[in-house]
This record gives sequence, C-alpha cells and structure tokens, in this order.
Amino acid sequence: MKLCCFFFSVPLKSVEVELQVKDHVATVISTLNYQNKEDKPIEALFVFPLPGDAAVCHFSADIGQTHIVAELKEKQQAREEYDDALSSGQQAFLLEESEQSPDIFSLSVGSLPPGESASIRLQYVIELAVEADGALRFCLPAVLNPRYQPQGPGVPVSSVPASEIPYSLSFSARVSSPRPVSKVESSCSLEPLQYLNTDHTEAAVKLAAGHKFDRDVELLIYYKDAHQPSAVVEAGQDSAQPGTLMGDPVVMASFYPNFPESVQSSSSSCGEFVFLLDRSGSMDFPMADIHHRTRIDSAKVDIGAEKLSLKHSLCFGCSVLFECTYTFHNRKSLRYSQKTMKQALKKVEEMSADLGGTEILEPLQHIYRQSCIHGQPTQLFVFTDGEVSNTKEILDLVKENCAAHRCFSFGIGPGASSALVNGMAKEGGGHAQFITDNDRMQLKAIQSLRLALQPSVEDISLTWDLPAGVSAKVLSPTIQNIFQGQRSVVFAQLTGQSSKTGEGSLTVKYSIAGHSCQNQLFFSLKPAPMGSCTDSLTVHHLAALTLIRWLEMEERGCEGEQSEGVKKKLVEVSVESGVSSAFTAFIAVDKSNNRIIKGPLITQELHATPLLSSCLNGTARLYITFVCLFSSFELNADSKPQFEDPLLQLVSLQEACGRWLLDPALAVILGKSRDEVKKVSKAAWATVLALIWLHSSKVEAKKEWELIAVKAVSWLKTQRVASMSDCVAAGNALLCCNVQTVTLGL
Repeated sequence: MKLCCFFFSVPLKSVEVELQVKDHVATVISTLNYQNKEDKPIEALFVFPLPGDAAVCHFSADIGQTHIVAELKEKQQAREEYDDALSSGQQAFLLEESEQSPDIFSLSVGSLPPGESASIRLQYVIELAVEADGALRFCLPAVLNPRYQPQGPGVPVSSVPASEIPYSLSFSARVSSPRPVSKVESSCSLEPLQYLNTDHTEAAVKLAAGHKFDRDVELLIYYKDAHQPSAVVEAGQDSAQPGTLMGDPVVMASFYPNFPESVQSSSSSCGEFVFLLDRSGSMDFPMADIHHRTRIDSAKVDIGAEKLSLKHSLCFGCSVLFECTYTFHNRKSLRYSQKTMKQALKKVEEMSADLGGTEILEPLQHIYRQSCIHGQPTQLFVFTDGEVSNTKEILDLVKENCAAHRCFSFGIGPGASSALVNGMAKEGGGHAQFITDNDRMQLKAIQSLRLALQPSVEDISLTWDLPAGVSAKVLSPTIQNIFQGQRSVVFAQLTGQSSKTGEGSLTVKYSIAGHSCQNQLFFSLKPAPMGSCTDSLTVHHLAALTLIRWLEMEERGCEGEQSEGVKKKLVEVSVESGVSSAFTAFIAVDKSNNRIIKGPLITQELHATPLLSSCLNGTARLYITFVCLFSSFELNADSKPQFEDPLLQLVSLQEACGRWLLDPALAVILGKSRDEVKKVSKAAWATVLALIWLHSSKVEAKKEWELIAVKAVSWLKTQRVASMSDCVAAGNALLCCNVQTVTLGL
C-alpha cells in the first residue's frame, strides 16, 4: 500500500466515544464519521492511539444503508485483500495494530466516493488501573505524540496544532457497580454527574463541549468500599466449539493481597535506587495543568518527592552516570550523606530537556550491565513521556533483567505511551503511574516508593480446587509481582463437564520477608448473568488479549521454526477470539453491489491530534541518574528551597538523618517567630515541632509524609531526650495543638 499526502480537506468530521464501566472493566465504543467533499475518490489513513492493554474486539462500517462487519485475518492476507479491493474499485477498510507498539493503530478508509459518508465503529475492552488514592483510572488517549525511532522505519506520526484539528469529539460514560459510585473526576471539563438510581450504583457523565484536544480524556472513578477480591465466570460462546477458548467458560479472578501486619509495618533496610530521567526535547513541553509546568519539571518534582521519603535507611548510595552520551558524576554508588544528597539534588535541578529524541534502550542496556551491589536490591525508576517506537525491544530487555532489577515507571504528560509505561512495570515486576496533572503528583510518587520499599515476594504459586471433571487452563503468564493492596488478576479457561452449579477456589501462595502467605478466593461455577460485568464476552476478550501478549513476548524470544510455530498459534488465538494482535488485522470490503468506483484515488494521511511538535532531530540521549539517597529537594546545594506548598517546604528542610534544625524557614511554616521557636536550642525540639505540625495540620496528606515521619521518629529515638512527653507537651502548647506522644510514634 503506497501512501502519499495531499492537502485536500480532511474527510474525518467527528469522533463519538461511548464508555461503559462495569466494576473495574470498561467497554469503549468509538465511532469515526467520514465525509468526502472532494470531486474524486479518497483513501484516508488515520493514525490514532489506544491504550496498550486494550482488547480491540470489533470493527464495522456503515456506508449509506450498507452495514459491513469486518473480519479478523492474518495481517498480510488482510492487507492483500484491501489492496485487491481498491484495485477493483471497491470500498474497503483496514484496521491494524502497529508492529512496533501495541498502543498505536492505523485505519485505512479506501475508495470513499465523492460526496459519500461513512461511519467506522470500533470497540475494545480494558481493565481499569487502581490509583494511589483508590480511584479507578480510565484514559482515552486524545493525543498521539511523535514517536522517536532510533533506527529503521518508524510509525508514521506527524504533528498538527490542536487549533487546526477539523473534527469534533463527543464523549459520554455510564458507570455501574455492585457498590455505590462516590464520585467521578477528570482533568477535563465534565457536565454534572447524574445518578441513575436511588442507591447510586449507576451513574452517567459527559465531556463538556469545547474540548480542545490538548490532553487525554482521563476519568477517575471512585466507589464506596471498593477493591474487594472477586471472581467472575463467563459462559462460553454458544456458536463456538466446546474445548476451545471461546467455547468454554472463562474465569477472571481478582486478588487484593493482604500481607501480615509485621510485613506491612516494615520496609527494606537496604537497596540501590536508580532514577532514569528522560531529557529528550519533548520533555520541555508544558503539562496540561493550571501550573503550566513542563514535563521535565514535573518529573523532577516526582524525583524530589521520592528522595524526600527515601530517607528511611542508611544503606543507600548514589552515583550519576554518563559516558559518551552519558557523563559520570560518580563512578560507583555512594553511601548516602548530607554532602552526597546535596550534590545529587543540585545535579537533578540542573537537568534540562535538551538532548534530542527519546533513546531509552541504550541507557537501559548500560544500567543493566552494571554489577549489582551484593545484598542491595536494585529498584529502577523511569520517568518518560514515552515517545518511542521500539517499545517491544525495550520491554524484552526489561523482562530479561527482571530477576535483579524491579522497574517502576512514570508516564509524564498527555499522550505518554501506555504500552511502554505499563509494559515496563509489568515486565519489570514493578508498578506504573501516569502523571497528567500536578494535583496528585506527590501521592503517586510516594505510592510507587512505598511499593519499592516493600520486600520482594518470592515463590508465587497458584492452586485450583475444582469439582471432579473440571480443570483450569491458566491463560495468564506467571505472576511476577504482588504488592499490598494492589490488584492481581488471573484468567483461566475452565474445561470439562460440570453441573455449573458447584463451587471452586483459587489459592495464591507466596513468601515475603520470611513469612509464608496465602490468599484464597472462592467462586461459583455458575456463569455471571448478563448485565453484570460480562456483556459481549468481555472476560473472554480480556483473557484472549492476555494470552496474545504472552505469546507475542514468547515469539520475540524464539527463532526459526519455533518462532513460526508460536506465531501460528498466536494468529489462531487472535482470529478465534476476534481480538486484534500485531500479526492480524481487521478487513472489511463492501461487496453489497457491483458498483465500481472510478477515477484517480487521492490518498491522505491524518493523525490523531498530536498537539506537540516533533523534536526528533539530533543525537538521542538520556541523562542517567543512579540515586539512592534520602534527601531533601533543594534548588541547589547552598540556596534555601522554594516551594509554594508548606508541606513541601517543611519536608525540604529535613536533613538526611531525619532531623529538622531550628531554621528561620521552619518558624515561618509553623506560623511562629524565630524567638518563639528557639526556646530550646536542640534539633530534637525542632523535630518534635515538625512532627506535631504534620499530625495536626496535614492529616489529609498523611500518605505523602508518613515515610518522612518514620525517619524522623527513628532519629529521635537515638537521641537522649530527658523527657519526651514534656517536650511534646511544650510543642503542643506552642502550636496550640493536642497531638499525643503515642500518635507521634514516640
């Protein structure tokens, strides 16, 4: 298919998106309306983003009174049928996933006659991620950023200013759950939330008119008493053969592990933390928030927030690496100290987005070549806007090194690649976060840090207990990471004969910090009724996508006949389930009449609202920072920190050992004069005052400063304070508070 670009009127006129959320699973139906206003037939190529973990399961087209449902076929076969149809003067449509990154799709609309209109409908299902504050996050990527391709052909993505996008977007959502819907929030303007029943288990909301295409459409859905373990059994398709994936029932089991209290209250006492910050030119673009910070500024605040709370142990070190495209700040990790803390923070503050395109593979290779410190588990934090095209190559590298490195990833700004950010965390046994505004930034950073400080879970195993004659065929790869309170999902095909009225159970066993743990989940084998969370084979489609991604990873690790065998199996699963893959594509050809479309064919390329201009010139570099510090975030080694938020101001004054000094800036935060505060000239007094202020004035942000307080309390316990209760009482009197000594942990 030969593509060229002519500057005629763009045939895409509007995009309509309908979201149906049922518990923690979402179904998205998108309709793209085209109209050819030219006097010649048009072929349009529309490149757009979708979530990387979306199971695309339906594609159809309406042309006049004709409705065409696309078939999913092997990709090369689908392309040939598309070309043949256009050569024969027929109308045809081709939807295919990028071979470089699963979150980019291209839609070819072929031989659209002059004056003709066409509506394209595609549908996908997706699991919703759990945020740090318990919200379920849905993101409709409205922005497709230019993707940097180090070598070889890349995904054809160009840039169009948002003000010039000639089509409109409408978006509506309907949410239902067994638990009441508390609220729905978004960084975009929404119409008021409407409850559809008296118990508030169903609600609807719409995107306000006038969306400017300058950000992804993000919804945060809050349920009351959410995130309970559950299992749903979905019946197989009546028309499918029993014994096949689509013919048998499929179970989706969701766990929320609960560790022993002794494990929850402890964290790793040693470790090496590596911060990898994207310094490509696109990181200098503004965030979609009221503060107008750039992406790299947001990433630096995240790094600062994590370093603030990394002051939890004395067994961390730091080094900053460069060589050729990197420069060594230290040749090896350094033991943390006040001096090395300030040096590293100064280096971070000096970073700017001035190093060309996003080349993340080479720096990762360099990190993984370094020897790990014995007894110091390595935690890798990656901050990027995700504008790369070699996503799968990066994910393979992360997976190869997951035994010695856990990877925690942050997608910064609108359009960050969900395939890259989620994929790195999944393959690296870590956790993914997306930073699209500044309101919850510190909370997200601290959540990832908490998970990184959690001891690694080992010896994970699954045990099924099912009635006689029924067996479970697991469709998910082995669980690599389990975190306290974070959802883990297992898909399995239930084969064999049963009465469908019995009960089964799944037990997850693992060990953590010397403790043997297990979580057991019981479920009914009776399929869930339609209207719960299983409409239109939702669970089957999610299970099929999980299996497809597993096989894709396996195929990339094979060669020769073995690779071809895995690819053949993958195509079979994709075609059988109707879920798209890198090796299949949806093809629709209008064969309803014998009308032949004549005339020269105009070919146009149209890309989905890439607001941001491309910065793909020049050598691609990333600034690599190996940081294992517990430090305050200062602008440089000598100046005082400058933050608008009093909480960040207070935390930035804390020293590496965990104490606060009687600094004038501390007095300002506490709302007292320097003379009032300086009644006792000891750091213990200043530290107690800071703790009282946190517990009395910032209770709502406790998750953001809790690790800081633990570090401070640990330091206080090493000091010889004659009467800690008297010290706390004096602090309460000065600050007009009533915080008990036991509340402070003293």
